[in-house]
Amino acid sequence: QGQLVESGGGLVQPGGSLRLSCAASGFAFSMYDMRWYRQAPGSERELVASIGVGASYTNYADSVKGRFTISRDNAKNTVYLQMNSLKVEDTAVYYCNCPTRGHWGQGTQVTVSS
Repeated sequence: QGQLVESGGGLVQPGGSLRLSCAASGFAFSMYDMRWYRQAPGSERELVASIGVGASYTNYADSVKGRFTISRDNAKNTVYLQMNSLKVEDTAVYYCNCPTRGHWGQGTQVTVSS
């Protein structure tokens, strides 16, 4: 059974930065695409960013393009989401996902507020 554990969330002012991490265990992380989603209160879960095996591709939601960067370190079984120029509307719980295996993390709260 695989497991994903997110970390790095917190409270940040508008314009600030955070880096989220997602540590994978129990499966061959390097062989799978990975994704970051987010869900704000009262909203549906939204796909934020995707990264292919070996970082062969990266894709971003229009709302975060140019501000967020997804990356992975297969040696550490970890996928990252670097978030810069954060906006109030980025406030949400952020989830890590392995779509092929159906694994989800527990989520990490990101709050952008002055």
